[in-house]
Amino acid sequence: MESLHDWDVTPAQAVALQQCLAASVERDDRIADVQRIAGVDIGFEDDGETTRAAVVVLKWPGLGELERAVHREPTRMPYIPGLLSFREVPAALQAFARLTHSPDLVMVDGQGIAHPRRLGVASHLGLWLDLPTIGVAKKRLCGRHDSVPEARGAWTPFWDQDAQGQREELGAVLRSRQGVKPVYVSPGHRIGLDTAVTWVVRCLGRTKLPEPTRLADRLASRRG
Repeated sequence: MESLHDWDVTPAQAVALQQCLAASVERDDRIADVQRIAGVDIGFEDDGETTRAAVVVLKWPGLGELERAVHREPTRMPYIPGLLSFREVPAALQAFARLTHSPDLVMVDGQGIAHPRRLGVASHLGLWLDLPTIGVAKKRLCGRHDSVPEARGAWTPFWDQDAQGQREELGAVLRSRQGVKPVYVSPGHRIGLDTAVTWVVRCLGRTKLPEPTRLADRLASRRG
């Protein structure tokens, strides 16, 4: 795994890194045959002093579990909106290092390019891993969208303005379960929006979250 940068940075340095790294994010498909899908989520213990990163690897098709890994380490950065990847990705990388099965696709509980500087947790992690990643977030961080149809699997795009004031499509607001608030899907790295939405829909079970991030969420919060 090639090192992109140091993690011991100030908030101002972190912002500058985001602005620089965002240009390296690939928004088009560069994804091989998918046989293994990883779900990633981050939790915190000891009143936030310890970061708990959880990765679950599932087989495709079928979504049977192959492997899971948990890594704990002291939390590196306090909670600062927009800089969550500097708080969460270091521990996630260590959890990935524990795996014996390398995933072909990674779903992250968090944002991809749907971020004020276009480098959310899923995009940042994807650059480090050099793997296709998808952000699946429970809440919107930026952007606007129209109403979402109620049917399961229906979605509408959401967008924001780019640096030139033009409309920039960032992701999809997806109705993952009828009658339940939607999720926000955004490309992380090496994947386009249509493909990202397709894979999230393929991985939906009976709950709001796709199976990879649902299981990672349970493990990160010590419920799985």
